[in-house]
Amino acid sequence: MKNNNNIFNIKTVLFLCLSAIMFNACTKDDEQTYEKTRLFRPVLNVDLYSEGNTIIVNMGSLKNAIGYTVEVSRDTFATIEYTVESDVSYIELNENNLGEELFWNTLYQVRATAHAADPQYDSKPSDLGSVRTQRFPTILNIPAVYDVTDVAARVTWTPLGAPVTAMKVFAATDLKLKTPLFPETPVTSQENSNGESFIYGLSPESKYQIAIYSDGVLRGWVNYNTKVADISPTAPGVIDIRADESPSAVENAVLTAPDGAIILVKRGVTYDLPSTALNNKSITIRGAYGFGEQKAKLYTTGNWNIASGSNIDHIRFIDLELRGQKYDANYVFNPSSGNTNVNEILFDNCKIGTFRGIMRLRGNNATINNFEIRNSVVDSIGGYGLLTLDTAIPTPPATSATVKNIKLVNSTFNKALYLFNSYNPSETILFESCTFANINVIFRYRGAEVTGGITIKNSIFGRKWDTTGTATTFDVTGIDSGLANTNFDVANNYTTSDLTWVLNKGISALPLGNYSKKQEELWVSTATNNFNFKDTGFAGRYDSGDPRWRLKL
Repeated sequence: MKNNNNIFNIKTVLFLCLSAIMFNACTKDDEQTYEKTRLFRPVLNVDLYSEGNTIIVNMGSLKNAIGYTVEVSRDTFATIEYTVESDVSYIELNENNLGEELFWNTLYQVRATAHAADPQYDSKPSDLGSVRTQRFPTILNIPAVYDVTDVAARVTWTPLGAPVTAMKVFAATDLKLKTPLFPETPVTSQENSNGESFIYGLSPESKYQIAIYSDGVLRGWVNYNTKVADISPTAPGVIDIRADESPSAVENAVLTAPDGAIILVKRGVTYDLPSTALNNKSITIRGAYGFGEQKAKLYTTGNWNIASGSNIDHIRFIDLELRGQKYDANYVFNPSSGNTNVNEILFDNCKIGTFRGIMRLRGNNATINNFEIRNSVVDSIGGYGLLTLDTAIPTPPATSATVKNIKLVNSTFNKALYLFNSYNPSETILFESCTFANINVIFRYRGAEVTGGITIKNSIFGRKWDTTGTATTFDVTGIDSGLANTNFDVANNYTTSDLTWVLNKGISALPLGNYSKKQEELWVSTATNNFNFKDTGFAGRYDSGDPRWRLKL
């Protein structure tokens, strides 16, 4: 007879032995040590920022770090200006730990390394970014683009405290303001009261610092970049009409000008846009340098034309305001001539607006090779847009009017019913670093193509123009017709959340609503063409839209 108790005891012993073996195995696995690795690179709790000329570095505290090394540079670490050791992750960089003050209004780069108890486990350096120290507390105003010419600067301030008595000019590299480039310029009591004085004798295309003083006490300084050398009024081909402020002065000059002439006009003066058709000659109309915000203006209640059979290399408008009487009636150009060829039409550093269209081209064998708007602000444009290649007059069919290459660069376009209308193909279109707001229709190519493609880069688009003030939706027509086989190359563009496409008429290559707020939340005031960023946290604030509005590091 078998002994069941013995069998039970044997099974129990075997189970206990097996459990012990498994426990020991698990314990050995649990006690296994893994290879120690480097500390993670430091990261910021908040972006670098400055208070006065102190830089605040607020990093996350790493559990196993015993300290941090912070390095500071002004040339992206080609050289290191300062090295600070700290046992905490919050550091204020100033004279207390640097031994001297940081420069005011200067861009610095910062990187940090976390240290372990054993140096072989220190982190790798972490680039924390760039930050600019603030401006020295001053009564000086930051100069506008119209406060400097090629050889002179307008210096303005708010007359507060001790009277300003002198100004000095320093090289841009003399950050400690040690060696003036010229004898100091006295400031009269009247100039001090006006808060305005002038520096002369500067060099073109140069960088300067101009400082003001009250009886030898520094009151602040600002940076000036002088412009390229202005054209000499006595240079060959230059027609200087600044002494003639009559409305007809520009037209009279164009009528008598030789091919290739440059007509130099006076800032702040309003002239009539020529009305006599331009006949077979290249012309540049250019605002002369000068102080003050108001550009020379070309005004029209009609339009300018180009004579049939003309062969013109260029028509250029530089540093001007071009303004029509009504945005439903006037044009800059509205020719219906045929057998014409213009190599280039250029608007550079202009204000343009209150036109039905900027360029309306009709006529067989009428060709513009290059049409460009750059560094300009355009507003209040009607149904013929920036450019229209139209039908024959008085009735269709379409003509062979053609614009081959179109560029919009570093410019702002606000309040337009259309941008481009065309019955005929183009070769290329480029939008580069532009701001668009209140645009109703972008492309209307009526079955035609842009054979070399459309490129849109570093640009921002807002919603459509509410011309009645009663709209509740703001659908934009991206492509009204045509462009079915046109390639779009897009990169680094933003659209506001209130931009929506008309059904089946969008530009699918553009990201829709990748800025999550409305255009009124992004920009200060589209109504007044103030496209400075209201939302200073906008992701594209440093690299998108018209550069004049971007934030500067």
